[in-house]
Order: sequence, then C-alpha cells, then structure tokens
Amino acid sequence: MLAQAVILVGGLGTRLGELTARTPKPLLPVAGRPFLEHLIQEVSRYGFERVTLLAGRFGDMVRDAYDGRVLSGLAVDVLVEPTAMGTGGALAHAVRHGRLDPVFLLMNGDSWIDVDLSAVIRHWEVARCADPELQAQLLLNTVPDVARYGRVAMSGGKVTAFLEKSPDDAKRPGQINAGVYVVDRRAVAGIAADRPSSLESEVLPALVGQGRVTGLVAPENAYFIDIGLPETYRQAGEELMRRRTRPALFLDRDGTLNVDRGYTHRVAGLVWQPEAQAAIRHANAAGYYVFVVTNQAGVARGYYTEADVVAFHRAMQAALVDVGAHVDAWEWCPHHADGTVKAYRRACRRRKPQPGMIDDLLSAWPVDTGRSLMIGDSDDDMRAAKAAGLVGIRYVGGSLLELVRRHIQ
Repeated sequence: MLAQAVILVGGLGTRLGELTARTPKPLLPVAGRPFLEHLIQEVSRYGFERVTLLAGRFGDMVRDAYDGRVLSGLAVDVLVEPTAMGTGGALAHAVRHGRLDPVFLLMNGDSWIDVDLSAVIRHWEVARCADPELQAQLLLNTVPDVARYGRVAMSGGKVTAFLEKSPDDAKRPGQINAGVYVVDRRAVAGIAADRPSSLESEVLPALVGQGRVTGLVAPENAYFIDIGLPETYRQAGEELMRRRTRPALFLDRDGTLNVDRGYTHRVAGLVWQPEAQAAIRHANAAGYYVFVVTNQAGVARGYYTEADVVAFHRAMQAALVDVGAHVDAWEWCPHHADGTVKAYRRACRRRKPQPGMIDDLLSAWPVDTGRSLMIGDSDDDMRAAKAAGLVGIRYVGGSLLELVRRHIQ
C-alpha cells in the first residue's frame, strides 16, 4: 500500500487570466473551498499517510497555507522550487531534497477523475510483479473528443505513444492522460538539474520508448473535470459537489468488522468477521462512502495508545486494498468518563451512543444522508445512528456481506 501522494501545484494557469493573476490555480475556490482541498480529501480515502505539494509560482502562498497541516487525516508538506523547472524539474527537485518515497502516487493539482484509487494501486502492484522494469503507470480516461488533449496509445497493457493535439481528432473518441500516475522514484532521479523538464513531453515519452510505462483505463463514463479553462472552472463550480455527494455506510468496528476479543488493538490479533471485507467492497462498488466509527476506551484506560489504534486501522486498510476495497475514513473516540489516563478521562460527545463521530463525518464529507445507514452490533450503535438521523441495522453475526446486500443494491 502506498503511503505518499504527490500533487503538482506549480502550473502557471495562464488560460484563466485574471483568476490566477494572484492565486495559484489549485487554490481557486470551488464549492466554497480551494479545489486542492477537494483533491486532498479524495486522496485521503485510500490509505495514504501524507501528501506532498510541489509548488512553483506563488509557492510561498501554498507553503503558508498548507505546510505542516493535517487535512482529512493526511500530513501535508510543501516543497517550493526556486525557479520554474516544469513538472519533471519539480519532481527532480523533490528527489534531490529527499522528499519522495521509492514509489508514490502523482496527481495534477488542477484536475480530478472519480476513480477508485485502490484499484489503481492494485493494478500497479500486479503489473510491477509481472514486469519489475516498469517505472510508471498512467491512468487513462476515454473521452468523445480528444482534440483538446492529445491521445495516448496503448497496446498489451503498456503505453506505446503520446500523440499530439490535432484538428483531425475533433469529435474523435480516444484515451487521454487523466493526470494520475504511479511513479517509481528512479524514473525521475536522473532528470537534469540545470534546466526545466517536462514529465509529460520528455520524461514519460522516454520511458515509453523503453517499454517501462503501463496503463490503466478508467471505467467507462468516469467523471473527469479540469479547471484549466474559464468554462471548465465554472463547470467545476456547478458540478463538483454534486458529483462527489454520495450515500454512506457507517460501520462499527469491534464485533462488526473484526472479532472483538476485548479491547482489541494488536495487529496480530486482527480476525475479520465473516465476509466483512467483501461487504466493504460491495459498498465501494455501489458508490457508497464507507466510514468506520469506533469507541476505543482502552486508550483512556491505559491499555493501549492512539498510535496503536492508527496502526490497527492501517493494517485493516492494507488488507482491504489487497482485495480491492477500502474504508474512506476512520473515526474513533479514545475518551471515557472513568478513564485512568487523565488526558482522556472525560465524557465526550463523540463516544457512542452520542452521535458526535457520525456528525463530524457528515459535516466534513458530502454525504447523501437520506440514503445512508449505520451497521453495528450494539444498542449504543443503534442509538448513535438514530441520534444522527440514520437508519440503524443490527449485526447479529454471520455474513456481513449478506446483510449489506439486503440494504445496498
């Protein structure tokens, strides 16, 4: 499972005119907040631990706004290039400063495609296992008119060519670069440091010529938006939140997803309930957010730490990614009024049966509440669901997949 996502936020945005005269394009407001924050929240759904922003023009603005923050559970760091070095140069600069993992997800900061990134990561892992010489993967999107973008050709699972924009392609369907990559750090480590470089027109074509780039085609009709033109920026403002809004499945953890052994916290003790992973995969495929909300009073009682909770959740997420599933967000309450650890000894609005964890998720994410539901194995779960205005479904053992299928088609 990849830990780092890298977002390119250094583009000039010249086609947007006055809109980007004093603001970097990814920081332009869309639906009430910077477009970049929509991207970061989308990335957070797939088990990443941190996101690195590679900034250029207005880099100080990006750094002041985001460096050192935690957004949607992701630690954010910002690296500003000293001069405009292009997309390839920005990555080379990051390599020289030791800021890139051996393999990382890479995204453009001015576009979004609605795809399951766990499937993107899984495709890379399988392809890399079959061909260890691979150094990059492109996500491709099929569009009805490639004239604006240029086409990407693929054969036998590998990218074979980048074809320039052409008037002859008007109204011609084809596959385009969707701006989402998996990159091996070696692919950019050799980029020259003394001149600007383009990932798209120099680095990737060279790797394609060596047969080192695999491709994955996004599902048909995947929603794609970029904010690079005035008309597409306006379109994003009208459409993005509607496209991101979806129902949610809220799940209790111990006793519902995994066997509850009493203050369960050791990764070695993780045992899934019957078909729990498949149940989450089913909800993912049906277009639902999947959120886990769990009381963890063992922290307040001194049995384990919040770091243990995080490690347990990361192990669960890694196991889910292995089967093509994911949890979008994890919430836990470490407090208890009778706790022995002073820092955690208090009544808390987030502890079930109070609905605080659910309410916080509903505030942070674009959720269609009317179609959402909560599944748990206790009275507290049902009371929390009711208090949050959700349908509560009691899990009493057996296949969690069968239960989910009865309520999510």
